[in-house]
Amino acid sequence: MGISAATGRRHRHRLVALFTTAVVAAPLAVLAGATSAQAAPACTKSTGPHQKAVEGFLGLKADGRQSAKDCKRIQSFQTKHGISPNIGYAGPVTWGVMKLMNKQKAAGKNPNRAGKCPTNKGRIACVDLTRQLSWIQDGKKLVKGPFPVRTGRDRYETRTGAKKVYWRNRNHWSTLYDVAMPYSQFFDGGQAFHSIKGSVWSPPGSHGCVNMRPSDAAAYWKLLRNGDDVYVYGRKPGT
Repeated sequence: MGISAATGRRHRHRLVALFTTAVVAAPLAVLAGATSAQAAPACTKSTGPHQKAVEGFLGLKADGRQSAKDCKRIQSFQTKHGISPNIGYAGPVTWGVMKLMNKQKAAGKNPNRAGKCPTNKGRIACVDLTRQLSWIQDGKKLVKGPFPVRTGRDRYETRTGAKKVYWRNRNHWSTLYDVAMPYSQFFDGGQAFHSIKGSVWSPPGSHGCVNMRPSDAAAYWKLLRNGDDVYVYGRKPGT
């Protein structure tokens, strides 16, 4: 059965109205959710067990006593690096991240000073789980890095030993975790170098992959090829 022109116009007007309402309302809902999710929690007044060390790391007056300024700075660091709860408390997790950063900085341009990554294989990507560092070397020559990385958390440890890059996928998508894995270079089963959003210092760690900052993962993508050696050693703190 047909419909009149007037009835057709009414249907079209209702559809336009519904579509307009949906388009306008959706962004408002998203923005409202984002605002509440990003709202910082209240700062704690409590002095943490690592207060003085954390203050020193952040360049604050290292008196070992919590202040409103101290709390805001600590909270900002926690938020930036995905440390939860981000209430400005100078606890062991926050200090653990800072200690790790200090060790990474101390590696300088000679990360293989101890000679733990093989120097007799030509080009090789080294992964030091203990310091959460990775670099590429050719013999004893440092080619790229060292870069801070995030490896497997407890029970999902990045496996140690000699490996080889066997598959590369520039725009890989993990069907297991439903997440993007740009610059993926697989070297041991489902474990791969790849970039992540957010901080590579965010605890507790990955599900086994070597997470990298986007620019660092892109540099590895340009340098490594299938068949290149990878060597993983050490033990990630907390595993």
